[in-house]
Amino acid sequence: MASAANFNFEITQNNMITQHPHWYSSKTGIYNSIHTPRNLPTDPFLDIVSFIFSHSHDGVLALIDSSSGSSISYSKLLPLVKSMASALHKMGVSQGDVVLLLLPNSIYYPVILLAVLYLGAVFTPLNPLSSVGEIRKQVQECGVSFAFTIPENVKKLELLGGINPIIAVPENEKDLRNDGFSSFFNLLYGKFDLPQRVVIKQEDTAGILYSSGTTGVSKGVVLTHRNLISMVELFVRFEASQYDYSCSKSVFLAVLPMFHVYGLSLFAAGLLSLGSTVIVMRKFDIDEVIRVIDKYNVTHFPVVPPMLSALTMKAKGVNGIKLQSLRQVSCGAAPLSIGVISSFVHAFPNVDFIQGYGMTESTAVGTRGFNTEKFHNYSSIGLLAPNTEAKVVDWNNGTFLPPGSCGELWLRGPSIMRGYLNNEEATISTIDKDGWLHTGDIVYFDQDGYLHLADRLKDIIKYKGFQIAPADLEAVLILHPEIIDAAVTAAEDEEIGEIPVAFVVKKVGSVLSPKDVVNYVAEQVAPYKKVRKVFFTDKIPRSPTGKILRKQLRHCLTSKL
Repeated sequence: MASAANFNFEITQNNMITQHPHWYSSKTGIYNSIHTPRNLPTDPFLDIVSFIFSHSHDGVLALIDSSSGSSISYSKLLPLVKSMASALHKMGVSQGDVVLLLLPNSIYYPVILLAVLYLGAVFTPLNPLSSVGEIRKQVQECGVSFAFTIPENVKKLELLGGINPIIAVPENEKDLRNDGFSSFFNLLYGKFDLPQRVVIKQEDTAGILYSSGTTGVSKGVVLTHRNLISMVELFVRFEASQYDYSCSKSVFLAVLPMFHVYGLSLFAAGLLSLGSTVIVMRKFDIDEVIRVIDKYNVTHFPVVPPMLSALTMKAKGVNGIKLQSLRQVSCGAAPLSIGVISSFVHAFPNVDFIQGYGMTESTAVGTRGFNTEKFHNYSSIGLLAPNTEAKVVDWNNGTFLPPGSCGELWLRGPSIMRGYLNNEEATISTIDKDGWLHTGDIVYFDQDGYLHLADRLKDIIKYKGFQIAPADLEAVLILHPEIIDAAVTAAEDEEIGEIPVAFVVKKVGSVLSPKDVVNYVAEQVAPYKKVRKVFFTDKIPRSPTGKILRKQLRHCLTSKL
């Protein structure tokens, strides 16, 4: 924490002396990280795979499937990545080609991801529960030519056309030898030799991840190898360096999806540079989570708010749960209420609880909590990451604000995305000419340098940690023949975070019911995107320019609920 000796002083207009911590400049409005800067590699010809495997450690098992116990050791991980990369090259995957990863969590996800990157190709991940329309949008925008998916999605991809090959991926080693997975088996164990690796630069495109950004429909976030290297170093490796235990003895439970930047940064990249063991779960089930934590002596469990609430409820149950191996639970991707935090800390007094903040556009880098024996700041979303700068800006007049004042968070650093795919207008409105990413989140820094999330300027709905763009659902609703106008906003939910709620103007004489609307949307979007409540209204509130006034909708929603 900052002491009085580390403050600078400013004379205000009333001749009052205001003291500011050393990590904040009243002249520039810039907040600097209180952490010592990390040394990022300067070699321009460096890719993320080489960076990950350049770090020595004494880790033994890299990835373990939670249900079957199938595993991949560290000694076999890089050879498998190279074998798959060589086989993909032989099949025609070249530098710059875009490969779709329409996959749930599995021990093979990191292998596939790293193999694609090893070739200099570009990965684009997507929720395997996505609808055909959602898949088509991403495939067309990214120019996907190859795909990995689960068997039940193969037909969806075949219907789109233009993707060849489409490779089915098994859940674990037990399924690997089934006939349906022969192509994948050959990729993994074909022992092909890559004639010569292409030259990959840090500034080359590595991935295209989709995000709703600060507003509007979902957009492709273009991330470079430099971004991913910064993600590993400034988020995962830095956090590990703050603790005095051996990283190779740490066991992480991977329930967070690897198709999301939060899960990808940890389980498919960063932790593999530290030698930690990752226990991979395909989907969240609280009873299975508890069994797996005890069976594999899990020490670290990164979560989103609904998972935290479920864990707390189990601890409060009749039998209770101990989870004695658990050392830390970290939460991100959506805001947490004080009540949920207090309940968890009370239920698990011996588990270190921290929160973090990051965006797809910042490659998961932003802030991370840090507690000591004498100082705990559970409600904060953490301290600014090393090599990262921030500003807090008055969203009305653009003035820079000091600690204690609420404003929009701006971030700048090596992890900030290159921009949005084929969308210069959205890029310019999100990243200014000086490189500041305008996050759309309302925050304040306290006097100890910890960041607190107060509100959001942006319209994005956070459902169980997933981002839902209201504009995406509105585009579906307006196509219904009996709907004249529609708007979607968020309703708060103590356990889930937020749920999408639709306000609908229907045609005169229509007998459309709320259930009809819910079912109509559900048929066209991924399950997590479904509208959960529908209210019929005579008019959608709009500005003179036609923009939906969501603040008015939220006020209306409060009275209705």
